[in-house]
Amino acid sequence: MASDRAVGPLFVVGMWRSGTSLLYALLNQHPQIALMYEGELPNLWPLFWVPGLRSSWPVRLEVWNSAFTRHQIDVGSIPTGLIHVKTASEALYQEYARRRGATIWGEKSPSYLDSLISMARTFPNARFIAIWRDPADICGSVIRAASSGSYFARRGMPLRALLGVHRMKVECDELRAKGTPVHHIQYEELIRDPASRMMEVCKFLGIPFDPGMASLKGADRSALYGGDHHALVKGNNIVSSSERVEVLCPKFKRKIERYTLFWKQRYGGEWPAFPRSAGNQAGKPNLVERLVDRALYRLLRGIDLATCLTYCFAPLGLLKARKDNRARNGAKAEQQQVVRPPRKV
Repeated sequence: MASDRAVGPLFVVGMWRSGTSLLYALLNQHPQIALMYEGELPNLWPLFWVPGLRSSWPVRLEVWNSAFTRHQIDVGSIPTGLIHVKTASEALYQEYARRRGATIWGEKSPSYLDSLISMARTFPNARFIAIWRDPADICGSVIRAASSGSYFARRGMPLRALLGVHRMKVECDELRAKGTPVHHIQYEELIRDPASRMMEVCKFLGIPFDPGMASLKGADRSALYGGDHHALVKGNNIVSSSERVEVLCPKFKRKIERYTLFWKQRYGGEWPAFPRSAGNQAGKPNLVERLVDRALYRLLRGIDLATCLTYCFAPLGLLKARKDNRARNGAKAEQQQVVRPPRKV
């Protein structure tokens, strides 16, 4: 029988383009772990406020992100009458884990990076694994991913990434202060020595290390979304992107340097771990810059929340029509295979 430590829930979080998909694939190589890939039912929590809409959550989740299809879960295998986001999410996670014979269930999703406290309240026994990466590399990767017309092509994504990584730091510190188990992994170290990093993860989870966790060979990545930005994690080798063409414009690059220096001084040089040092040439962001950027970040995340609310309350017919239209447009773009060169941001 599994020990108390070797059961779910487990949530893997990190900023977009920081290695969450790689870490997800490596974790699921372990026979005791079965995490969903961005199931994100907790994001639709307002849906459970309205008694008349609660029962529609499986359909709305499928329209939202094809979670059932991507994970090959039969909607009929989920109990009916679930009226709370916690019980509905747990039923979904546990069904996916049951089919794989795993005891540790949960999911990986960057969308929880600034809602970790509320996630811990919803799932009091949850454990978290947070993955970090050099903020400049994250922003550069976001911009490169946007060139293929993906999710990252939305306005404001680089600023979301830059300020979001610090928001996640604040939330992780609050979790630690409350006694919630949190394990930290640095992307750069995971790439360099995956076996050692995954051994540390297994120790955190209270399970024996499985050598398969240090390799992508045979990993199940069927739940991942399509797109060129997932090309590396869909391969067999654990490598960092070899594409180092500069896509950050000088202005935004200096902004990153200012915030990096500001955070390094604030946290005694310990965070962010990469880059190892921050230059002083750009100085630190002044109060006005920080206030303006913070307001814009909150506006952008407010837009993200508005999208969630739309999928909670809009008529299902309209949502399905929108999804079908996006699928048709995506198929046309794939046929044309037009890839825009990354624009500097």
